Amino acid sequence: MMLFVILLVTCWLGSLAIWWAWSRGGQKADIKRVRARLVGAAEPKKAPRQAPALIRSDDPSQGKFVLELLRRLDLNRQLKALIEQAGLKWSVARTAHGSLALFLVGFTISWHAAPLYREFAVIPGLLLGAAPFLHIVQKRRARLRKFEEQFPESLEFLSRSMRAGHAFSVALEMLHMEFQDPLASEFRRVFDEQNLGMPLDVALEKLAQRVPLMDVHFFVSAVLLQKRTGGNLAEVLDKLAHLIRERFKLRGRIRAISAHGRMTGMALTAIPVAVGAIMFTISPDYARFFAQDETGRMMILGAAGLQVLGYGIIKKIVSIEV
Repeated sequence: MMLFVILLVTCWLGSLAIWWAWSRGGQKADIKRVRARLVGAAEPKKAPRQAPALIRSDDPSQGKFVLELLRRLDLNRQLKALIEQAGLKWSVARTAHGSLALFLVGFTISWHAAPLYREFAVIPGLLLGAAPFLHIVQKRRARLRKFEEQFPESLEFLSRSMRAGHAFSVALEMLHMEFQDPLASEFRRVFDEQNLGMPLDVALEKLAQRVPLMDVHFFVSAVLLQKRTGGNLAEVLDKLAHLIRERFKLRGRIRAISAHGRMTGMALTAIPVAVGAIMFTISPDYARFFAQDETGRMMILGAAGLQVLGYGIIKKIVSIEV
């Protein structure tokens, strides 16, 4: 534990040193610029214009150490994809920095607030440090669910627009005006990319990457296949929208049938936690054995692991993909 604390302090001091060097470099650049103006020297070169939002990427000069570490762990691309799918404007480096800062705050507060249980101080730190990633996952899940609810109606809109004589690209632009986010922004991005010169095939494949839903993959495959072989795309979109609506009905029936299993899993998981909290409240001396004795700690960790494993198994049983 002491080695872990020393490592955290070393990382904090290193961050301060990097920030101090960066600030000193900025001050020296300002001094050189003022001197150049006083002696009538040429104006320094202006910073390049910021790229449009459509093709903007993360600044590689920010968070070089964190980005390199994530790249070595093969997490940079995955985290960037999650943030993009969640519809957030966060950068990978700032997300990692925020998570590290929250971890240090949670660890420090737990270390000083509960000196008798400092061995467990890392647990609140991990929980608080995982908060940004949990927020990203929650936003991603909610955004994909809302997109999936809007998708069948959008397919029918595309079908009606094409039957009315509009081109497929024009129908994509009309989706942005007729629907709300997140569907409107995603199809608007597809139209902008195609309008700026990107092939329609590539733009649709990027849409399937940003929205990893099976229905979207079916839509992209149908459009690409119709473009290569021909056929009535409006009829295909109508049938695909009908299929998606039928899947929604079947999913609702399955959720109603499996509700008892989900409630059982939550109850079986919450009962040991509630009993442990009651024991620590009513008889703290009797229950303190589990926190102070080495065998008790191993029993707590084993029980927590088995509880998580049991909840995962029950959730896997009652989760039926349609």
